[in-house]
Amino acid sequence: MFTYKRPILQLAVLIALGSLSAACSDSPSGLTAPSFTTAVAGSNFVVLANAGVTCTDGTIIGDVGTFSVTGAITRTNCPIAGTLHAGDSVATQAFNDFLNTYAALAPQPGDVCTMLTGTLAGVILAPGVYCFNAAATVTGVLTLDGPADGIWILKIGTSGTGALTGTGFSVVMAGGGQASNVTWRVADAVTMTTSNIQGNILAGAGITLTGGSLHGNVSAKADVTITGTAVSK
Repeated sequence: MFTYKRPILQLAVLIALGSLSAACSDSPSGLTAPSFTTAVAGSNFVVLANAGVTCTDGTIIGDVGTFSVTGAITRTNCPIAGTLHAGDSVATQAFNDFLNTYAALAPQPGDVCTMLTGTLAGVILAPGVYCFNAAATVTGVLTLDGPADGIWILKIGTSGTGALTGTGFSVVMAGGGQASNVTWRVADAVTMTTSNIQGNILAGAGITLTGGSLHGNVSAKADVTITGTAVSK
């Protein structure tokens, strides 16, 4: 049985700080799930950026926010079914929660993680914690197969640097697995093109989505740019 102990300690600290939802449960892999279905308890964020969100020819279902009070949320033919928060108290709290969670999921000495290589095309992953030491370039179909309470944490750039880049990449949930229990923790930028992503993306730089869809949430330390992508919680 694959086990991973360190995140349980990290996430327990966050729970004590109130950064994560109080409703957490143990998964078969022994992990406690980060509650990323909302960026902050009681809110409905689906896109959260440092200073700017730009959406062109896409759709967003859920709240959109920026940490900066002068942040711009720019839309061109992009309906947003949610509330816009530019640097208000709700967005500030959500962004700080994102930063705390991002830090808690950072690689630590003594961590145990299953290392991944290649494009992930045709790969099937059971619940657990998986890592790319550096950048990851993905394509094809990745299947996450596990029960409804199964937890997947995928870390890109565990050496300290590394971007996530995908073209024609799709994530498929199987066996009852839930997108809300999938977390992508990326050291640098995320660039996904004509890809269908499941899960919650936490990026150390900007996020660019072009075409395809995202079922989950995105939070970035820089800007978020969405072009022709359907984004929903």
